[in-house]
Amino acid sequence: MKIGIGIPNQVRNVRAELIPGWARTAEEAGFSTLGTVGRLAYPGVMDTVALAAAAATTSTIGLFSNVLLGPVWPPTLLAKELAGIDAISSGRLTLGVGLGGRPDDFVADGYGPRGTGKRLDADIEVYRSVWNGDPVGGGTNPGVTSAHRQIPLIIGGNVEATFARVARVGEGFVGGSVPAAMIAPSFDGVRAAWKDAGREGSPRLVAIAYFALGDGEAGRANVHDYYSAHGSDLAGFIAGTVSTSAEAVRTVVDEFAAIGADELILNPATDDPDDISRLADLVL
Repeated sequence: MKIGIGIPNQVRNVRAELIPGWARTAEEAGFSTLGTVGRLAYPGVMDTVALAAAAATTSTIGLFSNVLLGPVWPPTLLAKELAGIDAISSGRLTLGVGLGGRPDDFVADGYGPRGTGKRLDADIEVYRSVWNGDPVGGGTNPGVTSAHRQIPLIIGGNVEATFARVARVGEGFVGGSVPAAMIAPSFDGVRAAWKDAGREGSPRLVAIAYFALGDGEAGRANVHDYYSAHGSDLAGFIAGTVSTSAEAVRTVVDEFAAIGADELILNPATDDPDDISRLADLVL
């Protein structure tokens, strides 16, 4: 199982100027991937901006949005943004995309929180068309270069429709920020949908989890704050999953490996750059 690390782009009051250095340090440490968290209605750095900063300051590490809220964006605009990030990174971007669940994230006129499943299906067709170099609108393609690449697509969600979408148009699935035992049924659902669709090989299965090895109390408080809009019970539950010790991190790694995750991305709950080396010493 590969081990990646998140960028702290959605830590409240993140010191945004640290993001380029964070990306470089994570690459130098040997992590497989840099991941971002995507939200609009929260004080942080937009996932596309964080990924662009990482693309410009690294050369080998993978880049992954886990997960970007696709239906809050006009699809042609998002496809062009992502094509630019992918081009800057020389083809290191993977799009992790989901529906979104909070109405206040849907800030663009005409892109409300209803019908998001059908919208995402239609949006993915637009993404693929833009990345293929097809004409859009007035007959030109809005992509970045003539060297078109289909960005790999990983889909998040926890319902049967998500599993079917993975099998139909995706390369894999990313689980939510909950323990491995809660993600295992989704992994099984994706595998079953993949097989039923007659897809060859296996879906790429990605897991995510929070950690804070420097100031665990601050990390738990940050995660609780991030999820507080979903209610105190859920916020408290997810905050309680933050790994704040070496033993807890190793346990999480073992648990996700046991359910067959291909990659685990450990998201930082603080923007303390020293947590990069602390984590690397434990898992790499």
